[in-house]
Amino acid sequence: MEEALSHRVGPDFRIADVDPTSTPGFEWDKEDWETEFHEHDDELDELQSKLYANARAETPGTGGLLLVLQGMDTAGKGGVVRNVFQAFDPELLEIATFGKPTPEERSHDFLWRIRPHEPAVGQIAIFDRSHYEDVLIQRVHQMAPAEEIERRYGAIVEFERDMANRGIRIIKVMLHISKDFQKENLLERLEDPEKYWKYNPGDLDEREHWVEYMEAYETALRRTSTDSAPWYCIPGDRKKYARMAVKYLVLDALRSMDLEWPEADFDVEAELERARKA
Repeated sequence: MEEALSHRVGPDFRIADVDPTSTPGFEWDKEDWETEFHEHDDELDELQSKLYANARAETPGTGGLLLVLQGMDTAGKGGVVRNVFQAFDPELLEIATFGKPTPEERSHDFLWRIRPHEPAVGQIAIFDRSHYEDVLIQRVHQMAPAEEIERRYGAIVEFERDMANRGIRIIKVMLHISKDFQKENLLERLEDPEKYWKYNPGDLDEREHWVEYMEAYETALRRTSTDSAPWYCIPGDRKKYARMAVKYLVLDALRSMDLEWPEADFDVEAELERARKA
């Protein structure tokens, strides 16, 4: 799905140019969607296993993968995690969610709470919200001085560059939804007792700052999208499209690692003989 790669953020990125309802290159019915969405599941499972196996074998150059998910409330980050990673072994995944900082976390630099969740060698990690909250929410609500927000853009680029230098592939995705779509989702949560638990009255308060958030996202994406840690602004109103796009970004990143099964560091024939006699 080359269309997924086309959503990469460049220096001239404008969020207003991204139509949240668009599905470039795709028009499916339900059957087509199910077939294509799961087309590469076996390959993804094998790639994850190869990544882990090479880490266990301490193969030089083995890295990891980090997927960063950001978006306005109800953008579907949880749905992406549940659906995209069905093909993976959950025991080999690290999923971290970053909400409101605790008092202890606020007493440290903003990256302090993020660093323990960096993917280890051979691991795939997912950040459902991330260090970008500290240049989005804190910018919109002026919770930090402007000069501190400015410093954080540079600190984020350096932080991600250090991960990339250790062989970590980084994919950063903004699930871009429309204000109308968010309203539909909020109403759905309020009209269905089984979804009350998903609703947070604060979501409506944040919605009042929609324009400021779009400005904050545009600036953050432009300032921190690099060759080693690119941003992708994925249209999010069509959830199936967004999930498909993210899945292909993950597949492309894993393929780019050129993973092979590690060779045995023992005499295979001799061990076979021993096993037969055991």
